[in-house]
Amino acid sequence: MSKQTILGRVTQLAKANINALIDQAEDPQKMLDQLIRDYSNNIAEAEDAVAATIGNLRLMEQDHAEDVSAAKEWGGKALAASRKADELRTAGNGAEADRFDSLAKVALGRQLQSEKEATGAEPVIASQSEIVGKLKTGLDQMKAKLGELQAKRDSLVARSKSAQAQNTMLDAVKSINVLDPSSEIGRFEQKVRREEARAKGKEELAASSLDAQFESLDSLGDSAEVDARLAALKAG
Repeated sequence: MSKQTILGRVTQLAKANINALIDQAEDPQKMLDQLIRDYSNNIAEAEDAVAATIGNLRLMEQDHAEDVSAAKEWGGKALAASRKADELRTAGNGAEADRFDSLAKVALGRQLQSEKEATGAEPVIASQSEIVGKLKTGLDQMKAKLGELQAKRDSLVARSKSAQAQNTMLDAVKSINVLDPSSEIGRFEQKVRREEARAKGKEELAASSLDAQFESLDSLGDSAEVDARLAALKAG
C-alpha cells in the first residue's frame, strides 16, 4: 500500500459522518457494533502501515546523517592530504607532494559525492516527514472517532433498554385499561343498591303493617268504651 493510499484511507475514515450512518441504518446498534469492529481493524492496519512509513523515514534520516558525516570526514581527509603535500613540496619532495595532492583530490571527490547524496535526500525526507505527520494526525482522529463510536454505541444501548422498559410499562398500563374492572364494580354496586332498596321497602312495609295492627287495637278499645258507657246509661 503506497503512502498516498494510506493517507487517503486514514483521512477518509477519520472524516466519516457517524450520525449520517446511524440515521441510514435499519438497526443502529448492530451497525455501530460492525463499525466499531471495522474501525478497530482499520486502525490496526493503518498503524502497521504508518509504522512502516515511519521506519522508512528513519532509515532515510539515518542515511542522510551518515552522508553528512561522511562528507565532513572526507573533507577532513582532503585537508590533511593537502597539508601533507604542501609540507613535502616545501621539503623538495615533489613526487610525494603530488601523490598526497592526488589523495586530497580523491577525498574531495568522495566529499562531493556524499554532499550530493545528502542534499538529494533532504527534499524526500521533508516530504516523508510531512506525510508521517499527517498520518499520525489521521490516526489520532481515527482513535478519537472510535471513542465517539463506542460512546454512541453505549448511549444507544442504554436508551434502547430504557425505551424497552418504558414500552413494557405502557403495555402493562394499556392492558390494565383494557381490562378495567370499573364497569363490573359498577354493576355490582347497582345490584347492592337494589338489594338495599328492597330491604328498605320490606322494612317500610313491615312497619306499615305493625301500625295498622296497633290502630286496630285502638279501635277495639274505643268500641269497648262505647259499649261500657251504653251499659251504664241503661243501668242508670
